[in-house]
Amino acid sequence: MFPQVTTGGRANYYVSYRREPFAQIKLPKYSLPKDMHIISTDENQVFAAVQEWNQNDTYNLYISDTRGVYFTLALENVKSSRGLEGNIIIDLYEVAGIKGIFLANKKIDDQIKTFITYNKGRDWRLLQAPDTNLRGDPVVCQLPFCSLHLHLQLSENPYTSGSISSKETAPGLLVATGNIGSELSHTDVGVFISSDGGNSWRQVFEEEYNVWFLDWGGALVAMKYTSVPIRHMWVSFDEGRSWSKYSFTSTPLFVDGSLVDPGIETQIMTVFGHFSLRSEWQLVKVDYKSIFSRRCNKDDYQTWHLHKPCVMGERKIYKKRKPGAQCSLGRDYSQTVVSEPCICGQGDFECDYGYERHSNNQCVPAFWFSPSSLSKDCSIGQSYLNSSGYRRIVSNNCTDGLREKYMAKVEKCPGKAPRGLHIVTTDGKLVTEQGHNATFIILMEEGDLQRTNIQLDFGDGIAVSYANFSPVEDGIRHVYKSAGIFQVTAYAENSLGSDTAVLFLHVVCPVEHVHLSVPFVALRNKDVNITAVVWPSQAGTLTYFWWFGNSTKPLITLESSISYIFAVEGMNTVTVQVAAGNTLIQDTKEIAVHEYFQSQLLSFSPNLDYHNPDIPEWRQDVGKVIKRALAQVTGIPDEQILVAVFPGLPTSAELFILPHKNTTERRKSSEADLEQVVEILFNALNQNLVQFELKPGVEVIVYVTQLTLAPLVDSSTSHSSSAMLMLLSVVFVGLAVFLIYKFKRKIPWINIYAQVQHDKEQEMIGSVSQSENAPKITLSEFTDPEELMDKELDTRVMGSISTIANSESTKEIPNCTSV
Repeated sequence: MFPQVTTGGRANYYVSYRREPFAQIKLPKYSLPKDMHIISTDENQVFAAVQEWNQNDTYNLYISDTRGVYFTLALENVKSSRGLEGNIIIDLYEVAGIKGIFLANKKIDDQIKTFITYNKGRDWRLLQAPDTNLRGDPVVCQLPFCSLHLHLQLSENPYTSGSISSKETAPGLLVATGNIGSELSHTDVGVFISSDGGNSWRQVFEEEYNVWFLDWGGALVAMKYTSVPIRHMWVSFDEGRSWSKYSFTSTPLFVDGSLVDPGIETQIMTVFGHFSLRSEWQLVKVDYKSIFSRRCNKDDYQTWHLHKPCVMGERKIYKKRKPGAQCSLGRDYSQTVVSEPCICGQGDFECDYGYERHSNNQCVPAFWFSPSSLSKDCSIGQSYLNSSGYRRIVSNNCTDGLREKYMAKVEKCPGKAPRGLHIVTTDGKLVTEQGHNATFIILMEEGDLQRTNIQLDFGDGIAVSYANFSPVEDGIRHVYKSAGIFQVTAYAENSLGSDTAVLFLHVVCPVEHVHLSVPFVALRNKDVNITAVVWPSQAGTLTYFWWFGNSTKPLITLESSISYIFAVEGMNTVTVQVAAGNTLIQDTKEIAVHEYFQSQLLSFSPNLDYHNPDIPEWRQDVGKVIKRALAQVTGIPDEQILVAVFPGLPTSAELFILPHKNTTERRKSSEADLEQVVEILFNALNQNLVQFELKPGVEVIVYVTQLTLAPLVDSSTSHSSSAMLMLLSVVFVGLAVFLIYKFKRKIPWINIYAQVQHDKEQEMIGSVSQSENAPKITLSEFTDPEELMDKELDTRVMGSISTIANSESTKEIPNCTSV
C-alpha cells in the first residue's frame, strides 16, 4: 500500500509491506518527487516511475528492496504520455514469460530510443536492428547511431492487440510495432518479431498489423490495421518466419475489432465490423481447429534457451514447438525443461541505497550519503548490517561466486556521541493552538541510541527526561496553557559526548474578532494612530496587514497599532487583517480627512441613559438621529456635521463641524464660514432647540457639555479669541477637579455620579484640545465614594486633535482559556 502525504509543499510517500506499519519511502536524497506512479509490485519488489523537480515529460525509473522502502535508480528520463482518459502512461514494458526482461523508451538529447534490460534494470542496451529487410536486402544500421525502436503502449481497446505483446505461455516471443533509425518515429513503421527475448529481431510486415496469439503462442494471427474493408488475415506457425493467407469473409468487412476466446489454448477468433458505413454490426467467427489437424508429440518439440546462459541468476532451458509443425499443444503443455542456479557474477548485483555506479562499474557512495549513518539506530552490544555498496537484485537466484564479497556484513555497533540532533513536530508546522496537544519528534543522525539520555525543555517551565531514546520515537506530547513563542530545547548526552537542538514554537489562541479603532475625523498630512483590538486579547503571536485607500500592497506589522498620514481629503478606507496560525480575520472602517475642522462635546438629558444598551449599532443610529436634528434646527448641510456617540454611561458624544466641500483653496474665507456655522450650532444647543424623540413619550434634549476640555476651537495653529477664553476655562476646571478630590465625601452629587460611572465605564473618550501640549482628562477620572480611580485614558494626540475611538465596548475582553 502506498499513501501520499504532503507536508510543507513537498510530497512524501509511505509503504506498508504485508500490512505492517507504514514506513516512509527512501528515494535518493535530492530526487524531490513531484509525481510518482507505482508500475509493478511483482516478485517482492516495487517498480516506481518518479517525476522529479526538473522533469516535465519524462520520469525516472526506480527499483526497491524487498520491503519497498529503499529505492535505487534503474533508468533515467523514461518517456511518458497521456492516455485517452488523461491518465499517465510510462513507456516501460515487462516481457512476459522470462523474469527480469524489460523494455523502455528513454529520452536522450530530444530523441526517444528503445532500451532493453535482462537483469531488472541493472544494465540497459539498445536493440540491434534486423540484418535484412523483408526483401532480403541488408540493413545498414550501426549501433549506437542506429537501432531498432519500438512503441511500447498496451492497447486501451480490448479488441485490438496493442503495439507490443508477449505471453507467459510463449517465453521469448515478442511482437511489436516500431521502426529502424536514430530515434523512435510514427512514420515508416512496421511489425517486428523476436523469438529470443528481444536479443535479435526480424521484420514481418511493412505496415501496422494487429497480431494475436493462439494455442499457447504456437500460432500467430495478423490482421492489417486499416480503415478500408478487408477480408483476409494471416496465420503463422513458425513464430512469424512465414505467413499463410486466409479469408475469413466472402465480402470485404470494415473491421472494428477482434476478440480471441478466453483460454490460453484457444483456437477460435471472433471478428466484428460492418459491411458498409450504414450497415449494422456483423460478427464473423473464425475457427482454426481444422488447421491444427493433430496433437503434438515428442517429435514436434525442440529445446531452446536465451542467448545469455544465465538470466536473473538462473539457467533455464525451454521446450517449444518446432517451426512449421501444425499441431495443437494441448492442455498439459509445459515450457520449462531445466532450471538451475548460476554462480553469482557482477551483473547479479545492483548498487545499494545511497550508492551510485561510476564509469568503472563500481558502486561509490553518493555525495549526500554517509555510509556510517547505517549504524545510527544502533547501540553498543548490538549488531547491524554494514552494506558493501551492493545488493543482490531481488528475485535473482544466483549462488556462491561474488555473493560473499558483495553481501552486507554483520558488524558490532560502535559507540558514538550524539550528532545531528533535530526537533520537529509531527505535522511539520511551527504553530499550534493553545490547549491542544503539540507532539514533538526527536531525530538524531548518529549516536548510541540506547545509551543516550534525552531531555526536552518545552520552554514554558516544564521539561521531561528519558533514560534511553526509544520511548521518544513515537513523539512527545505537551499541552501549552498560554499563548506566545516558546523555545523548545532538546539535549542529548551519553558517555561520548552531547548535542543540542532548538525549535521556536508559536502557540496561538484562535482569534475570533477584530475591531479597528480609528478616529472619526483626522487632519490631512498629520500622523493618525490606528489600533486593531483583537478578541481574545491573549491570542499569541499575530501578524497585522494594513490596507489604506485603494492600495494593493499592505503594510505588515507585528504590532496592533500603526501611525499613518492621509494625504487626500474626503472619506478614506482603512482595512486590517489579523493572521494567527491558520486563521485570518478582517475589519474595515472609514475616516473623514480634512484640512481643518472643529468639534464640541455633547451631553444629553438623563432619560437617554435609561434606554442606552451600549452596543455599537445603537450608538451609530443615535448619532444619525442627532445629526438630522441638528441639520433640521440650524439648516446646516448634512455633509458638514458628524456626530460620534461614545460607549459607556452617562451617554455623551462629540460633534464634528467640517468645512464645506471644495473649499480648501479658499481657506481663510472658509474658516470664517465655519465660525458662522459653529456659532449657529452653539446657539441652538445653548437654547435647548436640539431635541429628538427616542420613542413615543421619550423626548431627549442635546446639550453642550459643561465639564469639558474640548471647547469649540479651530484645529489650525492660529487661535481665535474665544479659544483663549476657553483656555481659561481649562484652568478653572483643573482647579475644580482638585477641590472635588479633596472634598469628595462632602459633595453628594459627585458620589451619585461616580457610582453610576463605576457600573458602566466608558470605553474611550477624547476631545479636541487647544494645543498639542494641552492636558486631557475624562469623566471617568473623577473619584468614586470609596477609592480614587487613577487609571488614565490611553488617548493619542494627532497634531492638535486627540483621537475619538470608533470602537465597541471593551469593558471586558475574556482571554482564551486552555481546554
